[in-house]
Amino acid sequence: MSKKNSKRKSPKVISAKQLSINLAKRIDEKKGFEIIVFDLQGVSPITDYFVIANGLSDIHNRTIADDLIEYEKPEHIEGFEEGKWVLLDFIDVIVHIFSEETREFYGLERLWGDTPQVDYDSD
Repeated sequence: MSKKNSKRKSPKVISAKQLSINLAKRIDEKKGFEIIVFDLQGVSPITDYFVIANGLSDIHNRTIADDLIEYEKPEHIEGFEEGKWVLLDFIDVIVHIFSEETREFYGLERLWGDTPQVDYDSD
């Protein structure tokens, strides 16, 4: 575990990788789609994992975010009110929940697409 994990206030002690997998599974359970988990360890100075997903609408994005917030309290939240791009910062894991148009416009996959992906379905 990286030093960043020590900042998490949750009583749960799980690895950043497991947290990213758990969050991706919860997004899937809430009918989020096009879910990708990028392993950014050693590549990004800001986090170890990105979880990127789409929702069907701004309301759906907020519903997914609400579920993740209930599961694990993030350190920081951005974009919740508007809902087009909700960012949940769990320190070692950052979740991005997008509308399809917003995800396409910002293209995080173009920036991070050559980093390894984590298969959240097999765990």
